[in-house]
Amino acid sequence: MISLRIGSHQFDNPIWLAPMAGVTDRPIRILCRTLGAGMAISEMIHSDISLWDKKKSERRLNIRDEPGPISIQIAGYDPRMMAKAARASEERGADIIDINLGCPAKKVLKKAAGSALMRDEALCAKIFRQVVSAVQIPVTVKMRTGWDHLSKNGPVIAKMAEGLGLQAVTMHGRTRCDMYKGDAEYDTIQRTREAVQIPLIANGDITSTQKAREVLSATGADAVMIGRGTQGDPWLPGIIAAELDGRSLSRPPVDVQILTMAELIREIQLFYGEKTGVKMARKHLQWFLKRFANGLEAWSHLHPLVDPDEQYQRFIELIDGGGLRDGIERTG
Repeated sequence: MISLRIGSHQFDNPIWLAPMAGVTDRPIRILCRTLGAGMAISEMIHSDISLWDKKKSERRLNIRDEPGPISIQIAGYDPRMMAKAARASEERGADIIDINLGCPAKKVLKKAAGSALMRDEALCAKIFRQVVSAVQIPVTVKMRTGWDHLSKNGPVIAKMAEGLGLQAVTMHGRTRCDMYKGDAEYDTIQRTREAVQIPLIANGDITSTQKAREVLSATGADAVMIGRGTQGDPWLPGIIAAELDGRSLSRPPVDVQILTMAELIREIQLFYGEKTGVKMARKHLQWFLKRFANGLEAWSHLHPLVDPDEQYQRFIELIDGGGLRDGIERTG
């Protein structure tokens, strides 16, 4: 099994959960870590700490009961604000600060943050320098290969990050302009491996143990980060980690999967409150049920529900004659 170190933190499991806004909240991070993911990074939090008293930010900063080390990802464009956010995150219990240079969402780009920063290498340098100086804990960065196919400057920015004291780089194998279209490419990640000595984590389209092996081999990365492949399948990181370690691990029986997802639904409802909790739980139910040949029929009955207890109970009832037990699981 590959191992890597970030600061004083040793990681012996190279299969990490990617930060996904609106998806990888605290209940999901805890579940994926419990089921075998080697690390999980928080949803991105805005660098303007004056907004942190809003419910959305409070939830994203909620790291209670999470297994360490804790990595909080910050997003912004102003070096001083980013430094303040990093310092505040450290005070709240973060063990690692991750800088977001990868988000392709338009609402983030409008503020010249996320992957938009890759168009301004000088500004990246200022942010890196000030954030590293502001905290006593390791700083890492997650980025794309570049803004577009004519400016794949990921290796250049990664090298600069290393020189300014950052301690790890995660790279998604698409440009910002790619969004999530087409296939991820790993040549740029491999060139980044040649450019830096710090730990490198590869991200993009990793949905199986075979793909993880191929990406690790092709890029020379120290770990891989899985995002959309975990949606509805929190067992995936643990399965890949076990198989890379030479151990056989399968998803549990469908009934056990349903029970696990039901507990997740309850945790999400408690985390967000009844109304928002039901809405947030729906996406996880839909992703889970899509893995089964007859799951869409079950989803059609669950989707309209607005009462949290009914949502939970109707989902649990899938164990008893709900159809999934005999369904054909769609494996990823």
